[in-house]
Amino acid sequence: MPLLALGVSAYAAGLLLGFTHALGATVALVVCALCAAWRWPRRGFVAAAALLAAGHGVALLATWHATRCRDDVVRRGRATVHLHAAVTPGSFARGALGHGCPVRVSLSVTRGAAARGSTVEITGAMFATGDGLLIKRGILRLREPPSVLARLRNRAQANIDRDFGPDAPLARALLIADMSDITPETRDTFARSGLVHILSISGLHVTIVASAMVLLLEAARCSRRLALFGGCVLTALYVALIGAPPPAVRSAVMFGAVAASKLLQRPSSPWAALALGAGWPLPANPQVVLDIGWQLTIAGMVGLIVAGDVDRRLLATRWTGWRHRLASEITTGIMASLVTAPLVAWYFGRTSLIAPLANLAANPVASVLQPALFLALALGEWPLLAAWVADACRPGLWALTTVAGVAARVPGADIATVPTFAGTILTLLAVGALLAAVRARRPQRWAAVAVAALALVAWWPLAPRPSGQMELHVLDVGQGDALAVRTPRGRWILIDAGRSWTGGDAGRRVVVPYVQRRGGAVALFILSHPDEDHVGGAPSVIRALRPQAYWDPGFVAPNASYEASLRAAADVGAQWRRVQPGDTTRLDGVLLRVLAPDSAWTAAQHGPNEASVMLMVEYGSTRFLLTGDAERTEEQWLVDRWGDALRADVLKAGHHGSRTSSTPPILDAVRPRLAVISVGAGNMYGHPSPPVLQALAERGIVTLRTDLLGSIVIASDGRHLRVAGRDGRWAVPP
Repeated sequence: MPLLALGVSAYAAGLLLGFTHALGATVALVVCALCAAWRWPRRGFVAAAALLAAGHGVALLATWHATRCRDDVVRRGRATVHLHAAVTPGSFARGALGHGCPVRVSLSVTRGAAARGSTVEITGAMFATGDGLLIKRGILRLREPPSVLARLRNRAQANIDRDFGPDAPLARALLIADMSDITPETRDTFARSGLVHILSISGLHVTIVASAMVLLLEAARCSRRLALFGGCVLTALYVALIGAPPPAVRSAVMFGAVAASKLLQRPSSPWAALALGAGWPLPANPQVVLDIGWQLTIAGMVGLIVAGDVDRRLLATRWTGWRHRLASEITTGIMASLVTAPLVAWYFGRTSLIAPLANLAANPVASVLQPALFLALALGEWPLLAAWVADACRPGLWALTTVAGVAARVPGADIATVPTFAGTILTLLAVGALLAAVRARRPQRWAAVAVAALALVAWWPLAPRPSGQMELHVLDVGQGDALAVRTPRGRWILIDAGRSWTGGDAGRRVVVPYVQRRGGAVALFILSHPDEDHVGGAPSVIRALRPQAYWDPGFVAPNASYEASLRAAADVGAQWRRVQPGDTTRLDGVLLRVLAPDSAWTAAQHGPNEASVMLMVEYGSTRFLLTGDAERTEEQWLVDRWGDALRADVLKAGHHGSRTSSTPPILDAVRPRLAVISVGAGNMYGHPSPPVLQALAERGIVTLRTDLLGSIVIASDGRHLRVAGRDGRWAVPP
């Protein structure tokens, strides 16, 4: 591998690990590079170690700058936003903060309108979220109209909608990298079939278009040199027209590098060309390493380069003609699918087993379809011609979706996965070692590295990480509840799993990765009550983490997620139990006691909130009262039954801080030092209620909120409490 490729890889890896706060992984890689430099004295290893450290530092600096920008905007209540979609009163759109502040923005608009690509000034209610900024009830004022390229892109989008009709969402995704109208079902189908990379502008699309342009110019009797130069110019214009997404920029730069080497008649390494394309946007925009399209296109190109090596070394010497062509295509599909599989699993929760065959069928369709789509886009100013070409593209679009649909419906075509960050890094290490083994003359050492990495992947989720203290984790799942009690020996008791939505749920997106990242088995799952914002993620949590038991108040509710959670519990062999007051379990020194509800109370309720399971968690002399969504009637029942026995250090405020919960009787009975409110930023319900916050403040109770602090961890050594959140760690005064 050329030094340029090694350097870009090291810097990009440092950026990625820095943005994901994986300091341990960066230190380990730097140490490995320095050890390699000591064992094999080469300056390239030292440079790689330096670039790894530099990338990590740049990522930390960029994160600090973005956080400061966001906090300044929230404090001022005014933001300058570059819009990624047109907005009108009542619409919801996305954008990015201006003035060099790389923060994603989600906004709802009350007054004002602007076209896509405009820069606007917005005032409204602003909330810092885990991955950006949320603006509600926004009032906007236009500052800068869309640029020339943005207007061209908007015009192209309008022409595509006009010419392709019902096929426009798929055509926009393939032509101008606009996936906003692709349905979750379509994305899931393409992910299951291993063809999700086709839905976004990638190196494949740009390469096909660029090659078609060169062939067209050569067919027009242009010289080879003029055709290559013209192809580069037209490709650059096309990439600019679609908004210069990172994968397209990578492919265009790589195509330009290869074309330049041919024009200058100089040999070039595909690794060097890939490094140029991958590293081009990093100095100006380090956050590009977090873009899924950039990651997939880089990984796919690595697979293609290695497949080319295998073809030259092994296949070309054994087969000729159509046999060689077929073997080469299958090898390319396998290599590309192998390299991209960890990324697809991380982002989509799927590992496609049929991807090589699906790509073998889909790639010829895409190779013919993409130039035709580009021709329809180029003829957009002549509606009759554009509509004629668009009609000719419809069979290709139908064939592409049919291949994806058929492949996704094959039994066993994919495996549902919920990978951890550490597992993904180890899997990428295993894949890299396998690719190195394929290319090496003596593959035994690299094969051993791959086997060791895969063994760690299998062991990592089950490895306990004892902390020596009990921890209550209140996970930031937006408007919903998901709590986790971690014992001193690293085992877990989970209470609720957040909400679900079309195409996903908080269990798969937040809870499972959170638990698996920290390791340890799940001994018990408790559902406080079957409301969607508590049970929506439960099926994913139960199937992925396989708890030994499932406790439930037994309130029967017509809720599909609740029914799915019961089926998941039966499938994994979790023992179901209807709780009763007085039920207890002790795990690694942590005592869990059920306080409510009893069966008679549950049967008399008409809504699930008042049948919430209420728990007391005890470790040493510290106590935590968890109340689900219990409202004032169940709270009063609890006070009447348990009285002074409700005294606790920490109270999980009921019903997300609603005014119907956390009433004076229970606050006076519990007398907590801390109150925790699980609530979504800028939620439509107005939670937490100002009267509840005032009642907590009047009693001197410190209030912690997930919308302000992110996921909250309260740790106890049996006597003292410590709190960790987004803003740091601190000890709780006695």
